[in-house]
Amino acid sequence: MLTYFDGGMGTMLNLKAGELPEQLNITDPERVLKIHMAYAEAGADIISANTFGANPLKYENYEEIIRAGVALAKKAGKKVALDIGPTGKLLKPMGELDFEDCLEAYAKVIRAGKDGADLVLIETMGDTYEIKAAVLAAKENCSLPVFVSMIFDENARLLTGADVETACAMCEGLGVDVIGFNCGLGPKQMLPLVKRLRECCSIPITVSPNAGLPEAINGKTIYNVNPEEFSDYMKEIAALGVSYLGGCCGTTPEHIKALIEKTRDIPESVPEKKNKTVVTSYSQAVEFGRKSVIIGERINPTGKKLLKQALIDNDIDYIIREGIAQKDCGAHILDVNVGLPEINEPEMLKKAVSELQAVLPLPLQIDSSDTDAMEQALRIYNGKPMINSVNAKAESMAKIFPLAKKYGGVVVCLCLDESGIPEKAEERIALAEKMINEAAKYGIDKKDLVIDALTMTVSTNSRNAVETLKVVDYVKNTLGVHTVLGVSNISFGLPNRELVNSTFFVQALQSGLSGGIINPKSASMMNAYYSFNALAGLDESCTEYIASATPVAAEAAKSDSKISLFDAIVKGMKEDSAKCARELLEMHSSLDIINEYIIPALDKVGDGFEKNTVFLPQLLMSADSAKAAFDEIKSHMIKSGNAQQKGEKIIIATVEGDIHDIGKNIVKVLLQNYGFDVIDLGKDVKCERVVEETIRNNVKFVGLSALMTTTVVNMEKTIKLLHEQTDAKVFVGGAVLTRDYAKRIDADYYAKDAMESVRIAQEFFS
Repeated sequence: MLTYFDGGMGTMLNLKAGELPEQLNITDPERVLKIHMAYAEAGADIISANTFGANPLKYENYEEIIRAGVALAKKAGKKVALDIGPTGKLLKPMGELDFEDCLEAYAKVIRAGKDGADLVLIETMGDTYEIKAAVLAAKENCSLPVFVSMIFDENARLLTGADVETACAMCEGLGVDVIGFNCGLGPKQMLPLVKRLRECCSIPITVSPNAGLPEAINGKTIYNVNPEEFSDYMKEIAALGVSYLGGCCGTTPEHIKALIEKTRDIPESVPEKKNKTVVTSYSQAVEFGRKSVIIGERINPTGKKLLKQALIDNDIDYIIREGIAQKDCGAHILDVNVGLPEINEPEMLKKAVSELQAVLPLPLQIDSSDTDAMEQALRIYNGKPMINSVNAKAESMAKIFPLAKKYGGVVVCLCLDESGIPEKAEERIALAEKMINEAAKYGIDKKDLVIDALTMTVSTNSRNAVETLKVVDYVKNTLGVHTVLGVSNISFGLPNRELVNSTFFVQALQSGLSGGIINPKSASMMNAYYSFNALAGLDESCTEYIASATPVAAEAAKSDSKISLFDAIVKGMKEDSAKCARELLEMHSSLDIINEYIIPALDKVGDGFEKNTVFLPQLLMSADSAKAAFDEIKSHMIKSGNAQQKGEKIIIATVEGDIHDIGKNIVKVLLQNYGFDVIDLGKDVKCERVVEETIRNNVKFVGLSALMTTTVVNMEKTIKLLHEQTDAKVFVGGAVLTRDYAKRIDADYYAKDAMESVRIAQEFFS
């Protein structure tokens, strides 16, 4: 049988100005209890405690609020979900909130509410990094089942860029019990999302849509899908195969009652187990399978003098440039190894992983023999990484498999043990089977393992290549486990190593190699890869081979090419951006640098963002890089005695009653980088103050943000007051708004995202 959650809480409370929903657990508990009881009477099996925003970053008395909220939900006589929403802040490097601080905030929530709850519901999540913090907090502080419910937009993306498959892989890796969607969309719009999730997940699914999309009617926010229509769509969703159904914003006990009546005869259906080997970053998933995966080997100090010196000098920019170069040359995953005796490896590995993830969307292979360094890097990694490595020694498996189980990842298993690396294929295969069996004891499926058969140099034993390829073939085609190899070891001690490497690489690909750890900047290796795929029928119409042979692709392989200010901003390289700006200032005017380099670079990134090829983290890192260049220009102008001209003034604010300012802060950063003078009034800003500041600063353009449905009415009031008392025009944005809704509340412009805010401002002031 299906299990049913309740419906909307905030939209049922009819909040007055200044009221915060969670505080009502203390100040007006009967009002909250009445709603819980109504949902229980409608047939809901699970009641969500009114604790969605009750965290220590928002409330000093969060413990009291949470305990009261759980106790009230308990009175409804049903199972209780400890309801946990987003913090309302962006995590570093995009925002100011540190990952561990975020995790600790959620841990405090869990500790305060776990005793009376039956499950933890982490919902309305739009950032994989915040999801990871919340899930780890739950796992480390209670033994309750963990549900994760995410908010996707109409492009099927989270706020920070993950698609359904990417988010699912990370959540399953972290050991989430149930996964699904809520808020943001109505049931009709969620149908295709549920279909996609069914195709990639192996755990139960939960779905709680809004009652359609919001509209403004007579000063009130109304949702446009009634209980009858809502339950019809939910019947379609139930038929796709889910376990839990409920409602979010705009849904009422009537919606839940109708939903239950329409779907009570549809059986629960858990998706069948998927045997997909997937690693992810925050926005990109790489699946091992049909085509071999390229794992870039260049961020590893072994045999690399320049990288060794960069690590000793704490030169993270060198590492970032190496990562970008490998991505541009075709790498799918980047190996990251910073192991040197002269440095603090745990600190450097954490820093390298964090900085690389700030500018690159590629998944990373965290590579270390230091267990402490490995754990620290896995903890702060945003996504589902590769873990390099474990071997068949009992000590190694006892250390690494628990980390892989806790943090989720695909583990590279080396075919060696206390006796070293066996010569014969059969002995290495036996070690592979040993590791597969041992991993299973920790609850790690073989889909989350890849076997490294280990490449031994052919110059010391003419059978080494043959034996390695036997292992690759058997493991992949008989054991059904994916394989990787560090290919270039094969040629050590031989002349013309590139020829030997590329030939062996093709042999390994023919044997079924799933991933090659190679130098993507090697033309011979990448040529071998692309030509093999074309000849093996893995490259439709030889598209990738042809693209790899273009002059642009060849140029990408040149690591010594000087980076430009344009490229530094597009790629989000702050230090290089500042350096390039300083150099340009010796020959060009400040205005020329802004107009010919900075703005075109921001436009390119903005265009990619609007086309869904660039995502929020990259957008913000490019903005930071542009700021670094602007800071150099500003400093130069001050030294030369030229005052910097300020751009057109824009006021932005989150409206009264709304304490969420993620969207507003992103808009602020981008507008400032395009030269606008932004006056940020903050969050929970009264209508009268917006008007006062608009008049006082003689501002002609005002931006208003609202994330909560219940506060859009204050947005409408603010717009009305601005139009009555000023000649300023108003643009609006926020998760609960639509273009039609913006028109209904008399906004002059609607911005669907931060980049559109920039375009609107440019249009307005032109």
